[in-house]
This record gives sequence, C-alpha cells and structure tokens, in this order.
Amino acid sequence: MIELARAHGAPVLDARLRVAPEDFFVEELPGFEASDAGEHLLLTVEKRGMNTAFAARRIAAWAGVDESAIGYAGLKDRHAVTRQRFTVWLPKKIAPDLEALQSDDLRVLEHAWHARKLPRGALAGNRFVLVLRDVAGERAAIETRLQAIASQGVPNYFGEQRFGRGGGNVQQAVAMFAGRRVKREERTMLLSAARSELFNRVLAARVEAGNWNAALDGEVWMLDGSRSVFGPEAFTDELQARLAAFDIHPTGPLWGEGELRSTDASRDLELAAMQGDTATRLRNGLERAGLKQERRALRLRPDAIAWRWLDDGALELALALPPGCYATTLLRELGDVADSAAA
Repeated sequence: MIELARAHGAPVLDARLRVAPEDFFVEELPGFEASDAGEHLLLTVEKRGMNTAFAARRIAAWAGVDESAIGYAGLKDRHAVTRQRFTVWLPKKIAPDLEALQSDDLRVLEHAWHARKLPRGALAGNRFVLVLRDVAGERAAIETRLQAIASQGVPNYFGEQRFGRGGGNVQQAVAMFAGRRVKREERTMLLSAARSELFNRVLAARVEAGNWNAALDGEVWMLDGSRSVFGPEAFTDELQARLAAFDIHPTGPLWGEGELRSTDASRDLELAAMQGDTATRLRNGLERAGLKQERRALRLRPDAIAWRWLDDGALELALALPPGCYATTLLRELGDVADSAAA
C-alpha cells in the first residue's frame, strides 16, 4: 500500500477511535421499502461487537436455513454498534419466534415480508456517529478543518478496511495472480483490494498535484448520487458550475479489461500513477480475471455533517456517506486517528 496524500494539509489532531463499540455507530440508510408480501422475511437489526457474516450465520441458525438463504446489502465492522437489514428466505412464510433471536448483542428492531432476497449494494448510504477520544489539538484549528471538509469534501479513497490487517491483501492479490489458489470468497476480497490499491494510487497522485477536485483535459465525470458517467468532453462554464455545486465529480479508474475512458492529461496521469512492478502485476491480474473498466468518483462530500464537543473533551461527529465510501478516509483529513480496535 502507498502513503495517501492529504488534501487539506497537515494533521490538526491526534485522537483515538473505537475505545468502545458505542464510539462507532453506523446505520444503513435503506434503498427501498418492504413490499409487505413475498417469501423473504426482512429484518432490521442492531448488533454490538458483531460483524455481518457472524450475524448472518446466527440468523440462519435461528431460522433453520442454509446461510445461502440470508441476504444483506453491505458488510459492517465488528468493533461497532451497527444497524442493518437482512432477509431470510422462508418459502412457507412461517417466521420463527423473533424473541428467540433477541440477545444482548443482537436486537430485532423491525420486521416485514418482502418479495426478494436483499442483494449487495441495496442501500442508499450509511449514517455514522463517531466519537473521538483523547483528542489532542487546538479546537479552533480542528473546527476550521471540519468546516473545510464540509464545504469542499475529501478525497474518496478506499479505506484501510479494504486492504486487511497491515495492508496485506494487496500482496496476497499479487500472489493469487501468480498462481496461489484461494477460496472463492477470498478471491472476491483480493480482487477488490487490487482494484482499490490502483484507484488510490491515481487519487493520491491527483491530490499531490492539487487537481483531485478540478478538471483535467480528457476528464470523465460522474453524476453525484449515481454511478452514471459521461465524457470526456470540452470543459465549459456549465461544467464548471456543476463541479462547483457538487453535481458532478472527476473520476478515476477501477481497473479491468478494455480501454481507459479518460484521454489526454487525465489518462496520462492515471497511467503514470499505475506504473511499477506491483501495479503492473495488479493490472495484468485484474484483466486476466475478466473484470471490466469502470470509474469511481475522486471526490466525496459528507452529507449533514455536524460535530460537538462532549463534556469529557471527546469530539462527536455525525454524518452520512454514499454507499462504498469510508468514514475513516474523512478522519484522515483531520489527523492521526488511532483505531483502538486494531491494537
């Protein structure tokens, strides 16, 4: 993994995150309403100190079904308090006793019948409430930085969670591309890590160049709140106004087979950032794996960000992010935040 450049300058704080699971609260924002009909029981649960895969296994055991009958939209951290939805396929529409699923670390908040299994990515985003403890830094500088983040956004890096402990997933991906056999679930994880590493290299290069939130010749644009892209096309006053209004964002490559959509200066920077032995191995491996060229927004602006200082000097942050975006990438722009759960 490479060192990721910061867009807003030197760190303004040191702090600790996830001293307790309650310091990292995340709630899925649903992408749809339950249909109130069908063979899938849609559960909204709150869990503490439990990752998504473990919760899915517990729900499957409670329902007496195979794990393949369980659906969920996204993966949530273990060292947190999280709310998310699961579906359980019950063809006879007979729901087991919900009370039997309740426990100190998993509670069912809502339930309804739904027509389909919950697919990955079927959420509108995530809402976070984060508590930073043992904060060292000048409050005025911290609040100025938060205001800059709120108004300008941050680089949309893939978070460290994508790369495994110590960033080891990238080298594991290189080994997989060289012939090491892995299980299907691990293969999916390593392909994602490889793609994410290449994207982060491109974004870091643009942050260092000061154009991560600006237009280059040959830019490909993404519409805010969607994955729809357009361009390259001549940069006009209209595009400049849309960029300033956060209606569109510059993009970087999610590597795979096919030609880069970007051209000119944008393409040149992207290819230059993905040079070197490791990057070349990752690119070749992703192409052989059959992934196709895609794009991801370079810029992320949190929604409804707010903050307050707690009585004990801790800093509480509340914000919402689109799917696939990481709260930890926002925290990097504040400073050095140590994850107590990773110690």
